[in-house]
Amino acid sequence: MNSLAFPRGRCSLATASPLTRPSTSRFPVLSSRIIKIRPSSRSVARCNLSDAKNLSWSRTVAMAAAAAAPPSSEKEVLPPSLTSSSEPPPLFDGTTRLYVAYHCPYAQRAWIARNYKGLQDEIKIVAIDLADRPAWYKEKVYPENKVPSLEHNNQVKGESLDLVKYIDSKFEGPALLPDDSEKQQFAEELLAYTDAFNKASYSSIVAKGDVSDEAVAALDNIEAALAKFNDGPFFLGQFSLVDFAYVPFIERFQIFFSAIKNYDITKGRPNLQKFIEEVNKIDAYTKTKQDPQFLLEHTKKRLGLLT
Repeated sequence: MNSLAFPRGRCSLATASPLTRPSTSRFPVLSSRIIKIRPSSRSVARCNLSDAKNLSWSRTVAMAAAAAAPPSSEKEVLPPSLTSSSEPPPLFDGTTRLYVAYHCPYAQRAWIARNYKGLQDEIKIVAIDLADRPAWYKEKVYPENKVPSLEHNNQVKGESLDLVKYIDSKFEGPALLPDDSEKQQFAEELLAYTDAFNKASYSSIVAKGDVSDEAVAALDNIEAALAKFNDGPFFLGQFSLVDFAYVPFIERFQIFFSAIKNYDITKGRPNLQKFIEEVNKIDAYTKTKQDPQFLLEHTKKRLGLLT
């Protein structure tokens, strides 16, 4: 079985690698309610969708596609993805560039941060085709050969969560974390949990049979975390970098679980449902969304689930 090759904090298609090992964090703030996420067995995944599954998936695609369009503001014209035959931009010329792959959830984190702080003019998007990436990207830009990366002040930095914090600290615009110390502490606990959440969810998607107990527990943890503060629908009440960290994956898991497992991640989770509804009203996020059908087919291909 091919596993989903998303290394921690960035995207790469250079090699097929196992799902990353999650953080050992067990969500300390929720420790009295949490179900420990155990490594799940990984066997051959299947994708035999029944008519009911297809109907459920069609509804999910319709809702996701409707939410993807920003309501009113002018849409940014994004550049085409650069391939092995593409020339590099004029590197280290003083221009700040965010290197992304449009389908990569890790790159999406930094992309949302850039948009939310209103840095479309200050930080230029450079899209890389990970399946046919240009050699100069590794040789001249980022030796890790992964996305996202940020070219700024004659340096290149990587790792999605580090980049989100870097963008917040080095550029003007709305702060991505509140001043409240309790919320800041909870933010760090939530960020430490992202790997475990993603591992449990992806492992269930590729595994045979129904949604695993580990994935259900992980989604329940998200539901509980969203109930922590009552001054807004997001993880810290108001929209913050914690939401940037989670929403690219929640977006995908809603699609994948519906299409592959016939499982609605929002059922019985009103906080998660509200979170999805409200985040889809924020242009900084919706302008980074990709077509749900593309995300599904791209992921199924990587998982070996295409029939």
